[in-house]
Amino acid sequence: MTQHCRHCSTPLSLRFLDLGFAPPSNAYLTPTDLNKPEVTFPLRLLACGTCRLVQTEDYAASDALFTEDYAYFSSTSQGWLDHAARYVDMVVDRFALGPDSHVMEVASNDGYLLKNFVAKGIPCVGVEPTQSTADAARALGIEVVQDFFGMDLAQTLAPADLIMGNNVYAHVPDINDFTAALRATLKPEGVVTLEFPHLMRLVEHCQFDTVYHEHYSYLSLLTVEQMFAAQGLRVFDVGELTTHGGSLRVFGCHRDASHVQTSAVNALLDEEKARGMDTDGFYKSFQARADLIKDDFLQFLLQAKADGKSVAAYGAAAKGNTIMNYAGIRPDLIPFVCDAAAAKIGKLMPGSHIPILAPSELRARRPDYLVILPWNIADEVKAQCSDLAALGTLFVTAVPNLKVFE
Repeated sequence: MTQHCRHCSTPLSLRFLDLGFAPPSNAYLTPTDLNKPEVTFPLRLLACGTCRLVQTEDYAASDALFTEDYAYFSSTSQGWLDHAARYVDMVVDRFALGPDSHVMEVASNDGYLLKNFVAKGIPCVGVEPTQSTADAARALGIEVVQDFFGMDLAQTLAPADLIMGNNVYAHVPDINDFTAALRATLKPEGVVTLEFPHLMRLVEHCQFDTVYHEHYSYLSLLTVEQMFAAQGLRVFDVGELTTHGGSLRVFGCHRDASHVQTSAVNALLDEEKARGMDTDGFYKSFQARADLIKDDFLQFLLQAKADGKSVAAYGAAAKGNTIMNYAGIRPDLIPFVCDAAAAKIGKLMPGSHIPILAPSELRARRPDYLVILPWNIADEVKAQCSDLAALGTLFVTAVPNLKVFE
């Protein structure tokens, strides 16, 4: 059965990436879950030949992915907390936000960002479907509407001066409904800011491990501009970020709003076109590059085992689950992974069934190699584990190429 583009309805035939079958990347297991069947889904991406939206081929329903025990908490990373605080300072100053403003964050997670608005006395509300993270935000005094964001919910929400969505735009199965809901809840001169991994950087650095079921879409500015325009919105500014291996922050508004478009928009559109993102060829060579990275990582682990070297991993993140399952890595090659998130400790990685332990286990076991799975925070992890380095542990990252370093 032919799948159609979830934005423009064009029949899809251009294959971008096939990672086989895998469980949802954040479906962490308890020991008792090992006695039950584990559900997996196809993890394949297709590119639209018309609007160039890269999207999952077969996807699970969102309520099967973002359950009440969904284990991703944004506040785990200090670097991400700092990023959020800098953003809030910027938008409050740029758009003159104050006590008479109304701010909304979609996918507000555990309150990592909105708490900065609370501290400044700016009224705000979060929209978050996941029970565990919504409860964490409420504990900080943040109002949370616990639901999925879309047109049905938009009819019940107060219009906002600023709507934010960090790493959510790629996570929604009906991206047109989501975009329409942004328009419906935005004041006439309001601003939308969305952050998401940039497809151009994903391909440039072969970041195939950022592919997982929760990411339904992989976005370029070329595509986002089209999706905004279809719903009566326009992009008036864009910034390139280093987060998540290279992200975009787009600034949107109503089509007829007074916000002046900056030169950054056309400059980035021109760069995307210069790299061929409006042609089929850009999307056809990615599979072979991903295969090579997977093979190199697997060969490293097999050689380490043959040499009698001990290996551990840090960061039970979605990135790690993607590469572990794609490469077929199991506890015989990486016996355990450590993570600072209390909600993950004592559980097992989905698919690979690698145990998740507290970071203190690294000091007790002193592995020869420590694989940093969330390579985007490798410097932060290395700094946290400097005592291990002093004892001889070497650090390893697999993407965009295998790297072993002190």
